[in-house]
Amino acid sequence: MRPGFVLPGGEIEVLVDGFVPERGVAFGCLVDARACRITGSSSKRVIAIVPASFSEQTRANVQLFVGAGGGEIFSDPHEINVAGKLADEMHNVGNPAVDPTDDAIVVTRSGSRGQRLENTIYRIETSGYIDELPDPVLNPTGIAFGPEGKMYVTNRADGEVWVVNLNGNNSIHASGLGLATGIAFDAEGVMHVGDRAGTIYRIKGYDPPQVFASIEPSVAAYHMAFGPDGRLYVTAPGLASSDAVYAVDRKGEVTTFYRGLGRPQGLAFDREGNLYIAACHRGRHGIVRIPPDASSAELFAAGNNIVGLCFTRNGDMIVSTNDSVYSLPVGIKGTLVA
Repeated sequence: MRPGFVLPGGEIEVLVDGFVPERGVAFGCLVDARACRITGSSSKRVIAIVPASFSEQTRANVQLFVGAGGGEIFSDPHEINVAGKLADEMHNVGNPAVDPTDDAIVVTRSGSRGQRLENTIYRIETSGYIDELPDPVLNPTGIAFGPEGKMYVTNRADGEVWVVNLNGNNSIHASGLGLATGIAFDAEGVMHVGDRAGTIYRIKGYDPPQVFASIEPSVAAYHMAFGPDGRLYVTAPGLASSDAVYAVDRKGEVTTFYRGLGRPQGLAFDREGNLYIAACHRGRHGIVRIPPDASSAELFAAGNNIVGLCFTRNGDMIVSTNDSVYSLPVGIKGTLVA
């Protein structure tokens, strides 16, 4: 089975040995006795879509069968981890974030540019309750918690960074940032903000923003994260199947870390330096894992329309699609929550 983790509606690959059904004989795949849609098969593999009807986080058994109507099961069960849905009816455009003070998950309903919504930022409490923050931020895009525990949110419509408080009374922290999108703090607690035109700003305290780095104009600094090596990693979803992940060193010099992804978006690191990124790799959609030396890439979790991810303190991966938020028990510790 690969990958071992999947969102409902995601595509899994069942590896088989000498699988050649007789002509005219139906075959299929079951996940916890629920029939999957088959999208491809050969003597070595069967590609199937996990039913979208799963809503709870579960370890599900996958089996193959031959014959109509479920027929005869001919394979031993193999487990996969299916994500549980935490929230829907969102409009996520980047990574979710974990509040380091209480482990609540923060997500957005961003809306189209300039669209004013009554509520735009939500907290998913550890109890599962979804709380609407009282004061909306126009087109919230990037979310990050600073070293002092405050929550900062970019507003791409007005090119601003806002400090967002749970009781309201939000305030502008920085402005004049173009179409402000990605946001990340380095190890010294200095804020970095990306502009969709490819400029990355460095904002120290309340000082005016300074240009830290510039990426080629065709690349928007839409998603950003600092790696354990101190470099800033940047992606933007393009239209090619060979988009890159860029790395920016402490001097602002830009290099290509890895090339060969389709529409790379939100990204996060584990404590061993592995990069996890929402992207398409070799025609498969989901979360791709890349080691620190960028020598390879593999699909770690399967799913469609994924825009971002983060890790919780207890090792769960929180995955945001363009309209929903899911949780996967991956047992991986990230770098942002101590």
